[in-house]
Amino acid sequence: MTDDDTTTFDLGPQTRVIARLALGVSDAQLSEPTPCPEYTVRNLLGHLLGLATAFRDAGRKDLGPTTDTDPTGAVPDIGPGWREDLPEVLDQLAGAWRDPAAWTGDTRAGGVSLPGAVAGAVAVDELVVHGWDLARATGQAYTPDPAALTATHAFLAAAVEDPTRGAIFGPVVPVPDDGPLLDRAIGLSGRDPNWKP
Repeated sequence: MTDDDTTTFDLGPQTRVIARLALGVSDAQLSEPTPCPEYTVRNLLGHLLGLATAFRDAGRKDLGPTTDTDPTGAVPDIGPGWREDLPEVLDQLAGAWRDPAAWTGDTRAGGVSLPGAVAGAVAVDELVVHGWDLARATGQAYTPDPAALTATHAFLAAAVEDPTRGAIFGPVVPVPDDGPLLDRAIGLSGRDPNWKP
């Protein structure tokens, strides 16, 4: 905890989960569909690379093109070096958010100015939800970092009544209250926990 009572935690365990999932993606799977209707696996990996870069720089308060680009402006893609680039940028992302200063003050991501603590929560949500997307699309087992999952569920639950949520998430998919926490978080994100390719 910091002196302004902002909850901080290590993104490293969840970034390592994503890196392991990416390692398990075969070249043949790059054109497969994902739970994000407009993305194939290669687009999802491109989105993960872009968001990791943007939130790394947001955590560092290194504002510029990476933090000011609207992620909905174009369908992301990967370059030939993505297998080396993605784990490296994920590691840098985790490192940036280990600095308590990342969680304080204001920053920017996706062209939107927001408090550091909110940017950290968004980064965690993106990693957990898109980790699930990647695992489902490629037939891999998925166990997110428990702290990241808990934070993601809290973040998504708080956004249920937000009138602007439609611009970010799809309609909530109902999941029983006694369902697994991951299923409940995925339902809150607007995805069907039972989605299969």
